[in-house]
Amino acid sequence: MLSQEDLKQIAQKGITEEQVIAQLDDFKKGFPFLRLEAPAGLGAGVIAFDEKQREEYIDLWKGYKAEGHQIVKFVPASGAASRMFKNMFAFLAAEYTTPQTDFEKTYFDNIKKFAFYEALNEMCKKNEGKDIDELIAAGEYKLIVANMLEEKGLNYGQLPKGLLLFHKYADGARKPMEEHLVEAALYAASNGEAHIHFTVSHEHMHLFEKEVKEKVGKYIDKFGIDYKVTFSEQKPSTDTIAANPDNTPFRNEDGSLLFRPGGHGALIENLNEIDADVVFIKNIDNVVPDRLKTDTVTYKQLLAGVLISLQKRAFDYLHLLDTGNYTHEQLEEIIRFLQRDLCCRKADIKELEDADLVIYLHKKLNRPMRVCGVVKNVGEPGGGPFLTYNQDGTVSLQILESSQIDKNNAEYMKMFTEGTFFNPVDLVCAIKDYKGRRFNLPDYVDKSTGFISSKSKNGKELKALELPGLWNGAMSDWNTVFVEVPLSTFNPVKTVNDLLRDQHQ
Repeated sequence: MLSQEDLKQIAQKGITEEQVIAQLDDFKKGFPFLRLEAPAGLGAGVIAFDEKQREEYIDLWKGYKAEGHQIVKFVPASGAASRMFKNMFAFLAAEYTTPQTDFEKTYFDNIKKFAFYEALNEMCKKNEGKDIDELIAAGEYKLIVANMLEEKGLNYGQLPKGLLLFHKYADGARKPMEEHLVEAALYAASNGEAHIHFTVSHEHMHLFEKEVKEKVGKYIDKFGIDYKVTFSEQKPSTDTIAANPDNTPFRNEDGSLLFRPGGHGALIENLNEIDADVVFIKNIDNVVPDRLKTDTVTYKQLLAGVLISLQKRAFDYLHLLDTGNYTHEQLEEIIRFLQRDLCCRKADIKELEDADLVIYLHKKLNRPMRVCGVVKNVGEPGGGPFLTYNQDGTVSLQILESSQIDKNNAEYMKMFTEGTFFNPVDLVCAIKDYKGRRFNLPDYVDKSTGFISSKSKNGKELKALELPGLWNGAMSDWNTVFVEVPLSTFNPVKTVNDLLRDQHQ
């Protein structure tokens, strides 16, 4: 099935022949659906804190930062903005020339509210000899959109989301990349430095580097701190082979194998190379202007305070277990911590002898840890928090996507549709063990949680394989805690008209 040329191509990507064969086998077998116990909710896997408790955890976090720990803000930023403009690309391709759909009418009725309006207006004057008002008066709507999307203008159809103008300020419009620089200063800086890491696509790397170089000085002056900004690309070794509908390797027109990016789950490799005690993870487009940042900063610090509090207890218990000098009562205390605070349960735990119990407790406590903000479900597409059965029979908290749930299981679908909380990708992670060593994060991935989707290339149907998602199966074997955060901290931009929402004005 694989020729010498194939093997050479595979090796050049840093992938082994065994990995490719295993991926082709995944296409044949598919992936099992997860076994669910219940959706996570308040009092059942999701914690809510009152104001006094919030203040205590925030003080804890501020004290931790003052001790000089290494903190990094990790921002997945490789996504192209093309999907944001799907409706406007459709308008360009349409036979009609004036806005017809509600989306198109909303865009043009509010065009002056976009942060990129001034830049777009200048492009129109430069390329068309008319400003936006004049083009609208002349019915030249498509020229305006072309100047927004195409290379001759702002080129927003090809740029990454992180480099689009999102928010207006008196001193000029800001891009999401800049908003993340501001956030890093407000809750993730220590030792007079803010460390921020962007994962970007290869073709946009130079643009990001140039933009940071141009803008960072402004925020150094504003906050009186230094920035350490780093970048990485999704590794070619995390690409996955594409298959034909009959599960044989899909080939390009020149006969070579087709590999595709493995989805955001590939970024576990990038995260694995971050040397930090605590890592904040948040998507590039989930940012708000300064006037609305208070809730974001408050709850990011809360999540971090909860994380280091739980981590300290886990570390103390691990050191106790290492001494071999503990009582049965102390073991029961550790079991309660694991079950109540970390929501990890084992049905037959009481049947374990003390020696086996200690091995089990040590293994479950000595894992990467994450505290995830979850918001009330308001019907946004995406994953939710669940109590789920793991490969070893334990039950723990997981973030699941709809693709991981058996659509033919009425009980599970009811759980998914009636779940009261949603995952906004708001994570604070601890990725070092109790001896200060970095965990090897790929060891904690549940490889059985991948996903197969139908795609096409040059008109030919193909099957694509996505790796376990970064905050889904890639973190399956982490200790996970869910904390309720307000909806005001969740403001993603899925379409260009989302920028017209009050949260982005």
